[in-house]
Amino acid sequence: MVTQPPTATAQRPAATAGDIAELLEPMRREILAHCYRMTGSVHDAEDLVQETYLRAWRAYHGFENRSSLRTWVFRIATNACLTHLEGRKRRPLPTGLGGPPADPANEPRQEVGVSWLEPMPDDLLWAQGQPDPAARAVSRESVRLAFVAALQHLTAQQRAVLLLRDVLAWRAREVAEALDLTVAGVNSTLQRARARMAEVDPEEPPQLPDDERRRALLRAYVEAFEAYDVAAIVDLLAADVVWEMPPFPEWYRGPRDVGRLISTWCPAQRAGDMRMLPTSANGEPVLALYMREEDGVHRAFHLQHIVPAEHGVARVTAFFGRELFTYFALPPELPPR
Repeated sequence: MVTQPPTATAQRPAATAGDIAELLEPMRREILAHCYRMTGSVHDAEDLVQETYLRAWRAYHGFENRSSLRTWVFRIATNACLTHLEGRKRRPLPTGLGGPPADPANEPRQEVGVSWLEPMPDDLLWAQGQPDPAARAVSRESVRLAFVAALQHLTAQQRAVLLLRDVLAWRAREVAEALDLTVAGVNSTLQRARARMAEVDPEEPPQLPDDERRRALLRAYVEAFEAYDVAAIVDLLAADVVWEMPPFPEWYRGPRDVGRLISTWCPAQRAGDMRMLPTSANGEPVLALYMREEDGVHRAFHLQHIVPAEHGVARVTAFFGRELFTYFALPPELPPR
């Protein structure tokens, strides 16, 4: 009996959604980081990881091993992000709106018509909540808050090209195939994206390494807030500190103005009104602030993303929105001490 050879059109066996999820699980944090860089939203990034899994399951029968599984999956994830971003506005931080520093004498007003950039909890990016230098799948630099904020100034296609070329280190030909562009189109898009990033990604002062000086600065910062000692807070800020508070569009520069902002508009009135819990996001320290309300209970108020530098705290982004506490697995309120 003669056995016919398999045809060239034979397809791989059908895979279940569970099979695909198990296959892609080692790459999940990388995919999540990529979708976060593209969108600037934790919620959207998690949804897009699921969309990537679904699209991969639907297309897996046609995967012919002409590229690595990782390249194939990131191509799917990138295009899922591009579809999601169609017709959507960018997610800025207040400093990215283009306005000058605000006067702290004027009451901040929330801007509800803007979808703001969100912080990404470190626990979602790295297994132990911190980037492992030996495992560079997701680098600290590639998810730095200022870098992700700068990406929001690019078009969706520029973001995709820049991330695939400069973060994931794809060749221009691979990017062209993934995005249905020519190699010349990829190179010109990358050139424009790099030029724009050079304009909008601020060169931050050298950060303190994760050593005792850094820990001492953060301890003093927490103590000053919990004592509601505005003078002590001001002393811990760098001379050119920037303070912003999405969803408030105003932002502030300099210790004096930040001190006036806190003393004028912060709901706290005395020592003990504020308590802080440490966590981290985007590879940098975050302090969850709880405010004492009229019933005496300390409830979630905002998350302060901190950039500790050589001469004090260089930048604070205070993210208001209690739903963010859920992403960080933080309690909505604190028990009495």
